[in-house]
Amino acid sequence: MSMITSSSRRAVLKASVAIAAVATAGGVLAACGGENKPAEPVVDANPIVETKYGKVKGALEDGIATFKGVRYGADTTLTRFQLPKPPEPWTETQDALAYATSAPQPPSGDGGGLFASWRPNPPLSAGEDCLFLNVWTPAADGKKRPVLVWLHGGGFTTGSGSSYAYDGVRLAKRGDVVVVTTNHRLNQFGYLNLAAYGDQFADSGAVGAHDMILSLEWVRDNIEAFGGDPSNVLIFGESGGGSKVCTLMAMDKAKGLFHRAVVQSGPRILHATKEASGKAADEVVKKLGLTKETIADIFSKTVADIQAAAEGVQGAGSGPVLDGRSIARNPFDPDGPPQSADVPLLIGCNRTEGTSLTPADSPNHSLTWDTLPAAIKTAFPKKDAKTIIDLYKAKHADIEAPELFFMATADNSFFRGSVTVADRKAAQSAAGVGGAPVFFYHLDWETPVMDGKRYVPHALDIGMVFDNVAKSESMSGTGPEAQKIADQMSESWLAFAKTGNPSNPNVPAWPAYTAAQRNMMVFRTEPGVEVDIRAEERAATLST
Repeated sequence: MSMITSSSRRAVLKASVAIAAVATAGGVLAACGGENKPAEPVVDANPIVETKYGKVKGALEDGIATFKGVRYGADTTLTRFQLPKPPEPWTETQDALAYATSAPQPPSGDGGGLFASWRPNPPLSAGEDCLFLNVWTPAADGKKRPVLVWLHGGGFTTGSGSSYAYDGVRLAKRGDVVVVTTNHRLNQFGYLNLAAYGDQFADSGAVGAHDMILSLEWVRDNIEAFGGDPSNVLIFGESGGGSKVCTLMAMDKAKGLFHRAVVQSGPRILHATKEASGKAADEVVKKLGLTKETIADIFSKTVADIQAAAEGVQGAGSGPVLDGRSIARNPFDPDGPPQSADVPLLIGCNRTEGTSLTPADSPNHSLTWDTLPAAIKTAFPKKDAKTIIDLYKAKHADIEAPELFFMATADNSFFRGSVTVADRKAAQSAAGVGGAPVFFYHLDWETPVMDGKRYVPHALDIGMVFDNVAKSESMSGTGPEAQKIADQMSESWLAFAKTGNPSNPNVPAWPAYTAAQRNMMVFRTEPGVEVDIRAEERAATLST
């Protein structure tokens, strides 16, 4: 359904369909670009695709048709704190050649250090008119490829779908898939619970989640024109992006818009309550000098005004609200969400998550065996520090004090939460209320860029999954070991997108995770499956 400007271009695209069919018959892309690599489709240097709302013109990047800054929603300046609306149709072909506006936010946490190679330069612009997405496709040729929709990290408060780490060229090319990244409202503009101030704010505690749903509706209605299959959509995300995946898995309105789900270091079990989020909103409204009677004036406040009023107010727009309306249940409490019982799930985390979430000059990076007990006691005030330290030292040979601290804190948060989500998802199948399996992974490859420390930091997996080692040099380095991990992880994600099972030739046989057998694929130079990794350590750090 691509819009082509001449009969000769139509002929080229018809030829590309035939080439793609031959390539499919000839085998899948080898893990490292070896034999049986399918012939690349022929793509116009300036591809034009007609969406439901009008034509968009992209560009060719390393053989991949790339469309950046495609509008999927109307300007939210006009619907502040309210549900998003589809865009108005356009008549002239719109350029989709550069990343568009990101959501208003405080300075992002991925501006330097390990995250330096991901940060666009110059920085991206930000504003309320932010409902844009980006598409990478081997060809807009009518072929129905799996679609991978990425929800960015940064909690629910910062971030953008336009980070260099999320560039979809290599993943689309490697797997013959369509990759989509999105921008959506964040922080106060996406989740400030103003419901008590009038019907126009009834959904304000969840409008950012509704933006994501609108983007998935855009995918459903338009992705076939980009060579994607709207009946085979995977949503995936890391950190806050993983929490967004969990959120959508439990929303009625999102049901049927995706068919596979991946949660990377972002298990979300509970949402904010109406009561706590409402009190936070009251404080913001008061700091803005408004009342229930004058609340309409909030629409004329500047972005900076609202950001300043929310500063220091805990829970003011920090994430979705369990409002009983837009969001009727918690993602994974008390059980797995029935809305996505039939959706296969891949979930996991990294061994020392906090090593990239803690400032480089933090004393936790230079802990000694003398200073470690106090740090452990601070992290686990209800536990005996010596018991925790002795357990980790007994089970992990040559462990160092900082490594022990970061492993213990990761086990008690990201790892524990991921296991809880996996257990509750697996229980659906065991109870006969869902048939979709869950698969678990654990990243245990130590990056070489952290001064010789044996760290597996938060977000290290992103460059691996996107096969973007070269764009993640500050996080992972660019050596052959890093690429080997990228081969393992990107191929696993691609296999999962295509079949609902991550098994592939780059890793050993990967059995599903069940309550009876907590199988976990460990990604490292020599990957393998282990059962219920660090169960004792998680028990020892559990706060009661």
